[in-house]
Amino acid sequence: MLDTKNSILLVIDIQERLVAALDKDVIVNRVGKLVDAANILDVPVIASEQYPKGLGHTVPVIGQKFNDSTYVIEKTSFSLLREEGFLEKLKSYGRKQIVICGIETHICVHQTAEELIKEGFEVVVAKDACASRSKYEFKQGIEAMQGNGAKISCVEIILFEWLRGAKHPKFKEVQALIK
Repeated sequence: MLDTKNSILLVIDIQERLVAALDKDVIVNRVGKLVDAANILDVPVIASEQYPKGLGHTVPVIGQKFNDSTYVIEKTSFSLLREEGFLEKLKSYGRKQIVICGIETHICVHQTAEELIKEGFEVVVAKDACASRSKYEFKQGIEAMQGNGAKISCVEIILFEWLRGAKHPKFKEVQALIK
C-alpha cells in the first residue's frame, strides 16, 4: 500500500500541445487532484516537460499548483531516466514508491515506468490520470506497464491509500478534492 513518507508523484508531460490533442478537461482535472493531494500530504512532486520549446510548458492550471519544492525537468528522451542526473536526483529523495501519471501513456509514461521498475522502484500508475491520443495505444501502454510489474491504480485509490483512514489530520482537505 502507498505511504506518503515513501511516495513521490511523477507528472509526465502535461503540456499545452499534448493536452490539446486529448479530452483535456478530464486529464488536467485528475492530474490536478493528484498534485493538490501531494502538496497537502507533503509528497514530493516531480514534473517533466518533453521538448517545451516545441510542445509548450506544463499547462498553467497544473503548473500553478506546483510549489517551491516541485522539481521540473526538461527532457528530450522518452524515459525520464535517460536524462542526465535524473536518477541521482530521484534517489536523493530516499523514497521507493513512484506514483506516475501523464501523457502519452504508451510512450513517455510507459518507458519511464519500465526503467523505474528496472531500478528497483515500486511503480503505481494512476490509469485515470494518464492519456494517449489513441484508445488502442493507451490500452497497450497500460497492459505493457502492468506486464512489466507496475501496479495499475486510479486517483481515488491513491488518495485514500495515502490517507489510510478518516482520522488522518488532512482527511477533510484531501476528501474535498474528490467531492
